[in-house]
Amino acid sequence: MQIAYRARDITEAHIVAGLLKANGIETHVGGLYLQGAMGEIGAAGFSNVHVADEDLYAARLLITEYEASGHASPAEEGSDDKPDSYARWFLLAMAVLALIWLNLR
Repeated sequence: MQIAYRARDITEAHIVAGLLKANGIETHVGGLYLQGAMGEIGAAGFSNVHVADEDLYAARLLITEYEASGHASPAEEGSDDKPDSYARWFLLAMAVLALIWLNLR
C-alpha cells in the first residue's frame, strides 16, 4: 500500500478516505491510535490515507480535484517536518522523564 494523502488530522483523513471509497478505491486510514499518544498537544500529521499500489494514481487525481474545489487545503511542502518534530521532542522528553524517574527509585 502507498500513502495517497497525508491528512492534518484523523477527521480529514476519513473524509478523503470516504471520497476515495465512493469512487471505488479501497482505502486504509493509518495513524488513528498514534494521535492519542500525543494527548493535548494537538497532534497533526499522523493520519495518512493508504491505497493499493495500482490505485495510487487514480486516488491522487481525485484528491487533487477535491483540493482544487476548495474543500481542503493541500499540505504545504515545508510543513511535513513540523509534526515529526513535535513527536521527536515529545518522545525525547518522555525518555528523559523516564530516566529521571528510574534514577530516583
